[in-house]
Amino acid sequence: MPLFHRYIFLFFFFIIVATSSAQQLVTKRPTFYALLGTSGGKLNQFDKLLQDRGLSGLRNRYQTIGVGYQTRINDFVLGMDLLHNRGGVSKLDDYRMNYRTSRALLNVGYAFTEESRFQLIHYMSLGVGFLNFQMLPSQPSKNLDSFLANPEQGFVLRKKDIHKGTFNYGNFLTEIGFQLSYDFDLPGRKEALQLITKMGYSFSPLQGKWNMNGISFDNTQNGAFLRVGAGISLPDGNFFYKDASISISLIRGVHFSNAKEFNAKLEEAGLNSLDGAPSNWGLRILGNTERLLYGAELYNLALSGAANEAKNHSLNSLRVYGNMGYNLIKYRNFGVGALAGLGFGNIRYSLLKVDKPDFPELFEQRKFDGYLKNSGLMMKPEVFVDYGIPMTKRKLYKLVFTAAAGYEIPLANYRLGNLSMSSYMAGPYLSFGIGVKP
Repeated sequence: MPLFHRYIFLFFFFIIVATSSAQQLVTKRPTFYALLGTSGGKLNQFDKLLQDRGLSGLRNRYQTIGVGYQTRINDFVLGMDLLHNRGGVSKLDDYRMNYRTSRALLNVGYAFTEESRFQLIHYMSLGVGFLNFQMLPSQPSKNLDSFLANPEQGFVLRKKDIHKGTFNYGNFLTEIGFQLSYDFDLPGRKEALQLITKMGYSFSPLQGKWNMNGISFDNTQNGAFLRVGAGISLPDGNFFYKDASISISLIRGVHFSNAKEFNAKLEEAGLNSLDGAPSNWGLRILGNTERLLYGAELYNLALSGAANEAKNHSLNSLRVYGNMGYNLIKYRNFGVGALAGLGFGNIRYSLLKVDKPDFPELFEQRKFDGYLKNSGLMMKPEVFVDYGIPMTKRKLYKLVFTAAAGYEIPLANYRLGNLSMSSYMAGPYLSFGIGVKP
């Protein structure tokens, strides 16, 4: 089992163990939220390479965006954060240099306060990540044919490359921090608006795991962070939990579309096509209150393979949705619902040379790889069925199985060069999920 999915499995396992072993559970508080923040992240060795050449170092600060979920059972807290950290952009000649990471973290914590509007939580996070460093032209190619004829425009370095698929997440990461949160009433609703602040320190505990091409990038994973956010919480005192919940599920799906037009361009350029239908792994967070459904989901689609003997390529798309809907049928543990989603999608094509020299030769030669990207809005309608299995005698939580079908509609052209990829972004999909519902 890949490392990323082992952590997902452990997250669900810890919930089962915690709730099964507790004798007198008094409070349950599921919450989902969005986060913005800033954190440290340095490139010590690369900055020294630049300074030796009389150049200034890169901007050593991340901007963070992410989503999270947590549930409190008495004073014990379990949760998960998915975070994207983007470093500042620095310019050199006609190139742009920047680096970014993404992280999937499982949180285990302890609440110092009783169940109330205010919460103070100390937590530790364990997870995996991805690192991208690139030096590419400031002006990307506007024509796909010319790009494929001459793709060696800069260089891209990746560790645990999720552009090839979510299975590639890896390398151990940890965080230690505190969370402060406060609930505000929502007029006419039993849910609460929760404002959250997280602060602490993140680091990679194993030296050398983020080395690329002769330079250590370990320091990009280390540093203090401050994140603020807001979310929806279900205070225990407001609900009978058969009527309200917020669930989290791991989803796996297949999309019935293909990159036919794009593959034709690849074959004209003498490259191998990217065959097959894109599939995804992702997460869904879904709240349910008096049949009203709300939540978020994100998933990562990927096609990848060998472009030729010297290069690999990938076609990747990340999609993030906010969902609203209605639970049409609810009978015992069985449910049928409908959702409408509005969100963000991107399309990214990478054509990377397999063998590149180490620094400083790589920095001096520069032209090895090519990269195109675009992004825009997406929408989708969806219907789903779910079935929940109570996992304890007191029915403290359910193991939930979900099947969903829908159709994605791009609201932009998603051009790679001058080729529209909207037909690839559009199409029906089928997904399956397994998760927990407090």
